[in-house]
Amino acid sequence: MPVVYEKFETLEAFMKDVFVRTGVPDRDAAVCANVLIEADKRGIESHGIGRFKPIYLDRIKAGVQNAVTELEVVRNGPTTAVLDGHDGMGHVIAKAAMDMAVEKAAEYGTGMVAVRNSTHYGIAGYYATMASQRGMIGITGTNARPSIAPTFGVENMLGTNPLTFAMPSDEPFDFVLDCATSVSQRGKIEVYDRADKDIPPGWVIDREGRDRTKIAGLLGELDKGGLALTPLGGIGDVTAGYKGYGYATVVEILSAALQGGLFLKALNGIDGNGGRRPYRLGHFFIAFDVAAFTEPSEFRATVGNILRELRASAKMPGQDRIYTAGEKEYYYYQEHKDKGAPLGDKLRDVIRGLIDEYGMEDWRGRFKWMQ
Repeated sequence: MPVVYEKFETLEAFMKDVFVRTGVPDRDAAVCANVLIEADKRGIESHGIGRFKPIYLDRIKAGVQNAVTELEVVRNGPTTAVLDGHDGMGHVIAKAAMDMAVEKAAEYGTGMVAVRNSTHYGIAGYYATMASQRGMIGITGTNARPSIAPTFGVENMLGTNPLTFAMPSDEPFDFVLDCATSVSQRGKIEVYDRADKDIPPGWVIDREGRDRTKIAGLLGELDKGGLALTPLGGIGDVTAGYKGYGYATVVEILSAALQGGLFLKALNGIDGNGGRRPYRLGHFFIAFDVAAFTEPSEFRATVGNILRELRASAKMPGQDRIYTAGEKEYYYYQEHKDKGAPLGDKLRDVIRGLIDEYGMEDWRGRFKWMQ
């Protein structure tokens, strides 16, 4: 059966409903579903509804993530804070942390909040744009379960560790750079796996340092540590893989050392007996109020001019346009806001399975492709 499209609003409501039935409080469930559907709205299929069940629902059921989030303020100063998420819902924890950073920046010009004992928080760009939508510069990063090998190494040590920025502009979209510090990341490989497609060369290496492109069994081998992702720049140092390795390490330090959190192999979610345990990730969130530095309208105009000049520069033969960060996501939503997100066979099967599991028969009539 070909790919079908489902309205973003319908998918968001469905995810919220399932979260609530899994034990997530109504208000928190709305936050989690909103973060996930925002990924699909931006065309980031690796972090949207495709991860709803395996990353969040399954972890709640396995007891390695708490449906009810008990957020604790460990330290709180005028411009800084440290929060403990106590293994709750990462989306809820992260939104609260960036809200706090933005509030501090609104009063003092700058705010930074570090988080420990959290869980996967979805797309980092969601939180950075919380600041840019308030006329601020937003920055966030998070460590993750080990998957990247250091340059000249073959062992998965660092997470995909995104370093994400959002800056307001005078264009219809902000400048939003939201990407991992690896060439690719697990979520994108999951998209290839759902489509039964082999991955491009340069994404994954084995313990001999050789490229691995065959999708069959790849995710399982990544989980077991037999394979590793390559850092931005690729294998070795000829194409500057050490740069991605370095930035991933920066994110690891800021996500762990500022708040006394876990790091590297301690984030693998495995206890001493080989069983599962909470991942206990760390995040950081920074907000700079542009008005504390310059006139906001001038800042927006300068950012817009920079982006427009970049796009107007000389193009490579055979290419008809240059993009700037945040532009493709904006146009993706403009093109899909009416028809919604694409759902392949495997994802539709997951949705059917959840409807059966939770006795949500009323939802069969709300999904047109089920009728």
